[in-house]
Amino acid sequence: MKPIAEIAKMLSLTEDDIDCYGKYKAKILKAPSPRKDSKLILVTAITPTPSGEGKTTTLIGLHDTFRALGKNSLAVLREPSLGPVFGVKGGATGGGACQIQPMEDINLHFNGDFHAITSANNLISAMLDNSIFQGNELNIDPSTITFKRCLDVNDRQLRYIDSGNGGEKNGVPHKDGFDCTAASEMMAAFCMASDIFDLRDRIAHITLAYSYDGRRITVNDIGAADAVTSLLTEAIKPNLVQTTEGNPVIVHGGPFANIAHGCNSVIATRLGLTLADYVITEAGFGSDLGAEKFFDIKCRSANLSPSACVVVATIKAIKYHGGVAKEDLSKENVSALREGFKNVLRHCENMKNVFNMPTVVAVNKFTSDTDEEIDTVLELCREYSIPAALNDMWTYGSRGGIELAELVIKAADSPSTFTPAYPLDITLEEKITLLAKKVYKAKDVVFTKTALYKLHNIDTEFNGSLSMLPVCMAKTQYSFSDDPTLINAPENFTITVRDVKYSSGAGFVVVYTGSILTMPGLSKKPAALNIRLENDGTVSGIF
Repeated sequence: MKPIAEIAKMLSLTEDDIDCYGKYKAKILKAPSPRKDSKLILVTAITPTPSGEGKTTTLIGLHDTFRALGKNSLAVLREPSLGPVFGVKGGATGGGACQIQPMEDINLHFNGDFHAITSANNLISAMLDNSIFQGNELNIDPSTITFKRCLDVNDRQLRYIDSGNGGEKNGVPHKDGFDCTAASEMMAAFCMASDIFDLRDRIAHITLAYSYDGRRITVNDIGAADAVTSLLTEAIKPNLVQTTEGNPVIVHGGPFANIAHGCNSVIATRLGLTLADYVITEAGFGSDLGAEKFFDIKCRSANLSPSACVVVATIKAIKYHGGVAKEDLSKENVSALREGFKNVLRHCENMKNVFNMPTVVAVNKFTSDTDEEIDTVLELCREYSIPAALNDMWTYGSRGGIELAELVIKAADSPSTFTPAYPLDITLEEKITLLAKKVYKAKDVVFTKTALYKLHNIDTEFNGSLSMLPVCMAKTQYSFSDDPTLINAPENFTITVRDVKYSSGAGFVVVYTGSILTMPGLSKKPAALNIRLENDGTVSGIF
């Protein structure tokens, strides 16, 4: 690795513009004016499968290839959550020749941002409970508390708990629970904020509970906004690291995409657009989740104009959607590829026809892929007029992605007329229905009584003003539907909206479908079992 000061110089940043966290990591202090002609490129993917698609690897490889071609590019990524690192998915720093470094640091504590967000979140809970304990001047009804504590570890035991059970001197008993930090509203507000003062305002507006007479209780009501924000004054500064090939990368914020909006911070993206001509970023899971939220929530809120979209696909994933069992994905199966390509096509059609994004398919190569399979996928892309290229950057780094990078540059430099999937001046129900039918291709949408009741209450309490907010769909990542078993490109299905929540700090309405959990659990054999502390003090086994 290069010293981080050398990496900063590649972005025309001096040592006074960064705050070093050791030799290879830094916080960026400078925020110059945006460049008028910077291009924002989104890397998304087809519907996730057990074999993995490689968005982050592709993004890092594209950035390295852009730089190798003489382009002033910058990668902007989310920070990994410890939940997936110790859970099933593992780390989120790329793979093979396309990684960001120092990998172990970034995947573990990094520069402390997640810990600061966790502490800020839990300070709110502590001050809320203390307000009730110390006489309850706000007349808060403990049974209405909606704000949860959080922890950046998958721990199903903490989903539903009873707290304050130690007697009258040890708190007020009430139902409680924990979210994973990446699924918390604090993380969402952090990533949607434009600066530290906007973050304070967003925190102040977070809804915590209701009084006995039905009045909404916020962070501002308990007087905690400034104290909570004080914990985030360092975390709010974006982090600078580097790729394996020694190119600069900004990493900042980390909300989940199947629960929250799945994008790195607005601050980091805007900063990237001041420092480079091409900013390559990503959004979590498939395009029906991360990309849709990137376009409809983040870009609209932050007034960003994306220029192009890359849809990552793998031969294995396409075969899986074509009906091949996980254990047989390494075997050649061209007929399954043709069937599974329907999933690729739907994602690309959404990007092109719904959001008007110039779109390129990156076929991320695995060693088991055969020439006939690769040729089949590329031919299918040509048949549907979708620009596509093989991505062999996992093995060869920037040398393995030149054709792909050239296609992406051409797409980004072409005229784009970015369009959100829905207008803001329609009802929340209409937005949800439009998304489900337009992006997911659902036949119908059903609202439970609970969802309809809460939508009505939201509309009544705020005199219809919240109808102008975007919606953040909490949905399984494994299907266009809300049923994870309906793979490929399902049709004639119904989306069931079971609950809604106004995230007043983040600035959107969360819509819950299916059985989405905000605190995941560990699997029978979690990734944590593979992590080792070596004799020289280094950590191994993070993948």
